[in-house]
Order: sequence, then C-alpha cells, then structure tokens
Amino acid sequence: MRLATFNLESLDLRRGGEAALERRIAVMAPQMDRLRADVLCLQEVNGQKPEAAEGDAGAARRQPLALEKLLAATAYAGYHLVTSTAVSGGGLADVHNLALASRFPILEVRELRNDLVPPRRYEAVTAVPRESGGTTLAWDRPLLYCLLQLPGGLLHVINLHLRSPLAAPIPGQKTAAQVWSSVAGWADGLLAATIMRSGQALEARLLVEQLFDREPQALIAVCGDLNAGVEETPARILRAAVEDNGNPALAARALHLLEQALPAERRYSVIHGGRRLMFDHILASPALHSGFTGIEALNDALPDEVEMAEDDPRSNHAPLVAEFDL
Repeated sequence: MRLATFNLESLDLRRGGEAALERRIAVMAPQMDRLRADVLCLQEVNGQKPEAAEGDAGAARRQPLALEKLLAATAYAGYHLVTSTAVSGGGLADVHNLALASRFPILEVRELRNDLVPPRRYEAVTAVPRESGGTTLAWDRPLLYCLLQLPGGLLHVINLHLRSPLAAPIPGQKTAAQVWSSVAGWADGLLAATIMRSGQALEARLLVEQLFDREPQALIAVCGDLNAGVEETPARILRAAVEDNGNPALAARALHLLEQALPAERRYSVIHGGRRLMFDHILASPALHSGFTGIEALNDALPDEVEMAEDDPRSNHAPLVAEFDL
C-alpha cells in the first residue's frame, strides 16, 4: 500500500484561466503519477463555482473542478474522492480545502474544526486601541478524517494543513498587508498564529487518542503540511515521543515520523531562500509503522519558493510517498 501527501499550492481554475490550469496539469500530473499512490492526501485545493445553470440551486456551491480536471489526467481518475467543506457547509471553501483520493472504499468521512479543542480567547497586548485587543482564535481550516477499507483491515487517515507561521493580524499594528508598524505588534501576532497552529495539532492528536482508545492496534496515518519542522511544537504534539512525555508506558501511542528514514540530504519538502525545510510529513501509528518499507520525497526539481514567478505552474512543495507491506 502506497500513501502519499502533496500540497498543490492553490490549485485553481479561474474564469478564463483554463490555459493556466492546463499548464499546471502538464507539470503536476506526471509528478503525481510518479507517486503510484493508493491513497493520496492533498492540500491547498481551491473550490470553484460552476457555470450557473438555470433553476439549479446547487450551482452556487463551490466544487473541486480544478482538482477533478487534474485527477482526470492521472492514474487517479477512477479513485474515490472526498474533500473538506466551507464553514457554512454545502460546498468547498474558496481556498485551502483538503482532499483525499483513495483506491480503497471510503467508509467514513469527518471534518473537525474546533470540535475537540474549542476556540481560544486571546488578548492582544499590543492592540491599538488597547480595548480592541480581545479576540477568539478559531482554526482557519479543518482537518479531514477518513476511514478506509483495505483488503486486510481498516486504515484511519487524518489529512491536515496547519496554519501558516505568518503572524496573525493585530488591530492597529499594520501599515500595509505585509508591513508591521512595530516589532512588538508583530511578535504579538506571531504568538496568536502559533497558538492556532499548535491548537490544530492538538485537535489532531486528541482524535488520534480517541482512535487508540477504541482500537489500541489501529492503523493510523497523519499526513499533510504542518508548516512546521520536526522539532517544532506541532510536530512534537503529534508525535508524542517518549523522550518528550517521559513515560515509556505511553510508547504505544507515539506516532513515527516516516521521513526520518530519508537520507539527511533528501529530507526536505520546501526550499525557502536557499534553506531546505521539511514541512510536509507522514506520521504512522506503531501498528502501521510495523509494515513500513520505505519513503520517497520527490524533491529533485523543487523550486525555491522565494524565486518562483507568480505564474510558475509548479507547486512549491514536494510530494512524499510512503510504502507499507500490510
């Protein structure tokens, strides 16, 4: 069984933008076929509104039209496909949707967004005016849980895209969209963003705990873009390594970071300003890890995202694919 994760970097189909999508498909379809995945977790899938049809009440709901065109050009055309939805429900969000394509039947689908971890009250101490600093930190996007029927059992897959490490807005602390008026305001916003990113990771970990409670030997995979490296808090929350919690009795609930099996020189999924970073991950429960046979990062031609042109058809993330003998 081959399990892959790939951030498609705002895969979209805008009005009159068919040619741009075709250029992306020409680059990304062969890349995706190289994965030879049985299960494919995707991030940054944009939702599009279909051309309005007279009397069609559902025409206003966003659909994964760009993704469907991409998959149609790959070996995954006949796979089962599910996506996350907008907060309002009834269709996809405009941006940052999650998707899962599976060769195996999908028995259950759930979205979690502040279901296990409620929104956090946050007081921005640098807000201007000060009394405007109170806010509630809710997750930007959900996590997507799917239960798959493998030939020999069940596989639990959690697909997630954690919040960007960019600082969250603070009232009165910006002079432009990307320009802060003070270091203190920027630091305040960075703390708020960190809380949201780690909170999303906590929600995923609490879901993993529920799965272990019901099935101690569960096959569990957590896949996606954590926007965080292995030693950062979100990854540590998900791993729950014994060296962090200090209790060997909890080792059976730890998740294994599969990219650790890659040679150090291949262990990256993003290049930013010349720095090679591992932001995309596949984590496996002990039972799933027992069948792990290898992992690849398709980062041979990965561009430096700082140097990419706006119309570059490539993703700025490398896909990962892990193989298991189950």
